[in-house]
Amino acid sequence: MFEELELKLELSPEDAASLEASPLLPDTMNRAKQRSIYFDTPDQSLEQAGLSLRIRRQGRKRIQTVKAGNARSAGMFVRPEWEIPVKNDTPIIECSSPVHMLIGKAVEDLAPAFVVSVDRHTWDVDEGGAHFAIALDRGLVVAGDRRSSICELELELISGDPVGLFTFARKIDATAPVRLGVLAKAERGYALLGPAATVFKAEPVALSKDMSASQAFRHVAQTCLRQFRLNERLLEDGYRAEPLHQARVALRRLRAAFSIFKALTEGDATCDRLRDDLRWLAGELGEARNLDVLLERIDSGVLYERLVVAHRSALERVAEVLASDRTRALMLDLTEWTVRGPWLRNAHTEAQRQMPARAFAVGQLDHLRRKLKKDGRHLADLADAARHEVRKDAKKLRYASEFFTALFERKQGRRRYKTFVDILEDLQDQLGHLNDIATASAVLAKLNALDVDGASAVVAPSGRKKLLAAAEDAHDALVDAKRFWR
Repeated sequence: MFEELELKLELSPEDAASLEASPLLPDTMNRAKQRSIYFDTPDQSLEQAGLSLRIRRQGRKRIQTVKAGNARSAGMFVRPEWEIPVKNDTPIIECSSPVHMLIGKAVEDLAPAFVVSVDRHTWDVDEGGAHFAIALDRGLVVAGDRRSSICELELELISGDPVGLFTFARKIDATAPVRLGVLAKAERGYALLGPAATVFKAEPVALSKDMSASQAFRHVAQTCLRQFRLNERLLEDGYRAEPLHQARVALRRLRAAFSIFKALTEGDATCDRLRDDLRWLAGELGEARNLDVLLERIDSGVLYERLVVAHRSALERVAEVLASDRTRALMLDLTEWTVRGPWLRNAHTEAQRQMPARAFAVGQLDHLRRKLKKDGRHLADLADAARHEVRKDAKKLRYASEFFTALFERKQGRRRYKTFVDILEDLQDQLGHLNDIATASAVLAKLNALDVDGASAVVAPSGRKKLLAAAEDAHDALVDAKRFWR
């Protein structure tokens, strides 16, 4: 068993050809054809547990591999791997294998689930004190009569400092644009076994009680990055409102994580720059989202047509921003920073970084609850700007609750968590509706459309007082709710 450290990058077949034709890669290259059969039970028990089992054939050689661990991290995979040689395409499941420990007698139900076939070109590279292997894979994933194409780079660190690996990744991006990869080949195969995804919502954050605060932050950040990239990939295939919304949710969650874990990153200038870039990206995607919300609330007419024109322009901006050098660089910078940023070597924050994740979570959840309780007093009487701050407080507490819930997995904690988050969701919904009203006024003012027929019903709806009362009730209920972390 060994630890694999890998950066995955996606690119188009045309850009892959440009990269190979460039002088960036070494002259010495190895070629191989690989065919991998992935196995699972009919109910996909291995996939649900985060394991993959494959037999890969390269030439006359067959290797059976079981991979486990943090396979759902964004871009950077750190996972245990078990390998044994096999004579044919029938898995060998030893008693010591995690597969046997997980499913026991159900190993008899293992069967081929899908096949991955790739042409692999590999190079050995030395850069900045790091030695790593680069693999360019082109091929197909096939499950029954469904298939999807693969064109991706994998940079696997063999030895040395990861900084060299990321330096070279940026050189690749300057030669042929690449995007952070977040899907393992096994995930691509499993995606073909069910209905095509139309949106990716936040996945559970699998924190464990033996983690330190810094390990928890890294895992949370990578989970947020993964959600963003999965929705960005959907947007690359054509605009839809829900993937854009969830991409922005992922950015909000990541920005909230930076705030929640701020004590770990104090004094890190790179952190400040990344936060500014995340704010920029979220803002650039915001206009299209605001118009999506408005268009759902307006009937056809002059105002609707004016918003449609503005929406087309906003969608062009979304595509431009997502394809920009700045966005691609931000994804690489965030991935590198989470695994080797200066914050991990700051002696002044070492105590906070090494704090048990559970103890850190208790302190942060208490702090965020107190802030929401204080800022939300007399909620119905607050100005729009102050009420928007309460909305941000509620979001941050909601995200923190989701980030940390796995650290409080006792029966009583689970019941309290559901009650607490249900009330928090109700508060967010009421504040969200109120914010939509305030935002609508700003959007229409920017378009010089406040005097257009139908605008008054959007910026001053009749149900505003009812929303304010419901929000105040939800805030009071949250203050009275038992804390699931106590």
